[in-house]
Amino acid sequence: MATLSFKTLDSLDPRGKRILLRADLNVPVRDGAISDLTRIERLAPTIKELADKGGRVIVVSHFDRPKGKPVPEMSLAPISEALAKALGKKVTFVPDCVGKVAQDAAAAMHDGDVVVLENTRFYPGEESNDPDMAKALASLADIYVNDAFSAAHRAHASTEGVARHLPSFAGRLMEIELSALEAALENPARPVGAIVGGAKVSTKLDLLNNMIEKVDMLAVGGAMANTFLAAQGLSVGKSLKEEDMLDTARAIAAKAKERGCELVLPVDVVVASDFMAGAPTETVSVSAIPDGWMALDVGPKTVAFLKEKLAGLKTLVWNGPLGVFELAPFDEGTNAVAQEAARLTKEGKLKTVAGGGDTVSALRHAGVLHDMSYVSTAGGAFLEWLEGKLLPGVVALGQAGEDVAPL
Repeated sequence: MATLSFKTLDSLDPRGKRILLRADLNVPVRDGAISDLTRIERLAPTIKELADKGGRVIVVSHFDRPKGKPVPEMSLAPISEALAKALGKKVTFVPDCVGKVAQDAAAAMHDGDVVVLENTRFYPGEESNDPDMAKALASLADIYVNDAFSAAHRAHASTEGVARHLPSFAGRLMEIELSALEAALENPARPVGAIVGGAKVSTKLDLLNNMIEKVDMLAVGGAMANTFLAAQGLSVGKSLKEEDMLDTARAIAAKAKERGCELVLPVDVVVASDFMAGAPTETVSVSAIPDGWMALDVGPKTVAFLKEKLAGLKTLVWNGPLGVFELAPFDEGTNAVAQEAARLTKEGKLKTVAGGGDTVSALRHAGVLHDMSYVSTAGGAFLEWLEGKLLPGVVALGQAGEDVAPL
């Protein structure tokens, strides 16, 4: 993937300007309360910087999946209250994102004000990237700042369309994310390795094929490793595997060999007859998985081998756990390797970039979430970047600003 050029906030004087800031306020909510404030906390510095410098910040975001119509339970009103707490200043909620209500709110702003507009997905034009919706959003502001890398894989009105109409800049979070990913895959310190886990080869085909082109070592874990082991003719008992992906796994292994990318698979596994807490477990060689048993974690020999491999790397990209980390004792492999990667990172010997929902949860579970060089909360956008795909929201930033279409 070619490195994209884009403007950062370093080249923006926001004073007196209305700034449409695309954020990602799609935070997890359980029983009416936000269960994870990470996205809000990471967004706050960009908003604070713009407001402190006299910008009039108009925050726009989607939340959940209202499917193009207002759904009261999916309003951003309570999220705006959490944002106000994170900023330590007043945030005004506006109960629409386009039209007269939004226009009047934007016109009434003073330097340093922050408003949050209502959920963009209350309109069908958001997800269809309707040109009129994009123009309506752009008409609210003088400048567009995208600080939502996690939504950049969607060509929506508020992520891609609006950038065609306003001078556009990357927010601090977007800038940090893109810099971290470029350092991990586009211009990494070598040797560079990747750990890719998860359940299915079929869902990570593009990622695996792109990693083979980018990295010197690719370690495959999780249930998807069972498919690779079965493709070598090994019996994996009743472990989860994809029978229809065996030829694909063999093709990936052959491509890795051809490209000079070392493919690392488990050499031993922790197995159980049932997937439940307290079930009897055994540690066996991958060539000796008993019939009726399932592999649920990598074994200690595999962990030792992976630690040895980490010691020889300069850069590591991590997506997906090595085992069923949610249930002890099948978290031990992921925990041990994550803790070793964190130790090397803290000692300045390894640059670690990780992301994906399960990965974030696994690293938090291992107690090392804040010890990695960078952990992306972007989910789908992070995965698509790892797959080598162009992200519309990022591409739009690189193209906009020089030749802005009139409203």
